[in-house]
Amino acid sequence: MEAYFDNSATTRCYDSVRDIVVKTMTEDFGNPSAMHKKGIEAENYVKESARILAGLMKVTEKEILFTSGGTESNNLALIGGAMANKRSGNHIITTSVEHAAVGQPAAYLEELGFEVTYLPVDERGVVKLDALEEALRPDTILVSTMYVNNEVGSVMPIEQIGKMVHQKSPKALYHADAIQAFGKYRIYPKKLGIDLMSVSAHKIHGPQGAGFLYISEKAKVQPQILGGGQQNGMRSGTDNVPGIAGLGVAAKEIYDHFDENIEHLYELKERLAEGLLSMENVRINGMAVREGAPQILSASFLGIRSEVLLHTLEEREIYVSAGSACSSHKRKASSTLTAMGMPKDQKESTVRFSFSEENTLEEVDYCLSVLKEVVPMLRRYARH
Repeated sequence: MEAYFDNSATTRCYDSVRDIVVKTMTEDFGNPSAMHKKGIEAENYVKESARILAGLMKVTEKEILFTSGGTESNNLALIGGAMANKRSGNHIITTSVEHAAVGQPAAYLEELGFEVTYLPVDERGVVKLDALEEALRPDTILVSTMYVNNEVGSVMPIEQIGKMVHQKSPKALYHADAIQAFGKYRIYPKKLGIDLMSVSAHKIHGPQGAGFLYISEKAKVQPQILGGGQQNGMRSGTDNVPGIAGLGVAAKEIYDHFDENIEHLYELKERLAEGLLSMENVRINGMAVREGAPQILSASFLGIRSEVLLHTLEEREIYVSAGSACSSHKRKASSTLTAMGMPKDQKESTVRFSFSEENTLEEVDYCLSVLKEVVPMLRRYARH
């Protein structure tokens, strides 16, 4: 049996996504900027995806900007947002548990002379609202927090953050990195006070290399890619029609079955959590199972290095990640686990299981049976 539990790294494309990607690559392959029939056919796919996404979030189509994925969306939100608003102030706020696609642009902005405040989190990985309230100033121009933490599945109090930002720092834009949240929550940016929001297609069974940035019509963002003036000059370059079309189809499909998907994810997570807690010296990290995101479970197997366990499971065709897959080639101490105050031995033994609605309870049971067999063996080996 194969059990793919690394869906927060990437998901399998839906069959419907594969079909539309092939169609737009081989039949309706025109350049959407071209004025002839082939171009118009291609442009219609882009418009349809924008229509689907705008409908799901109750925003307008012109507030959807297609990108190459989450990293580009985050970079554009932070760098483009800071550059466009620097006359209003110089202060940016983010958290100590952000993905590198937010953390590194924030560090780059510091090098350019912006002042960046990094907010602490509690032992569950949730940002401390009192620290945010204290950090907000009249010259704060941008606040960026994730919606769901990619390593431990902690959910940030997005609506409270949005409200606080706009009350205390009216000039500030609020950016939410919703890459692990879109498809798992019904997200209405205007209701939540979100001005900018990043989403990636391949986390929701869409193609890799596609995503979007929601930009509120009131938000000013400076373009970072210049050239042919596509997407109203906000992001030049020929639109990735197959990726954009696939993203729209994936988003529609995941939200069409939203309630049953989410309940199924929580059932998988609960079954795994229950089995893990029956084992010796296993800790579950982050929020309580039903409080955290439905698709992510972080666990520490004390006395076993996470990479060793990862490769042992891989031999049995069970696929998990040691922390966040995006950084696992260059393994260094996780900033999220460090910010949560986790001891060194617990950090070094942490594994992330992440589900999609395509996973089954049988796969979870298979994974638990393998863990119960290999964990005592690996611990004995580690002690020698």
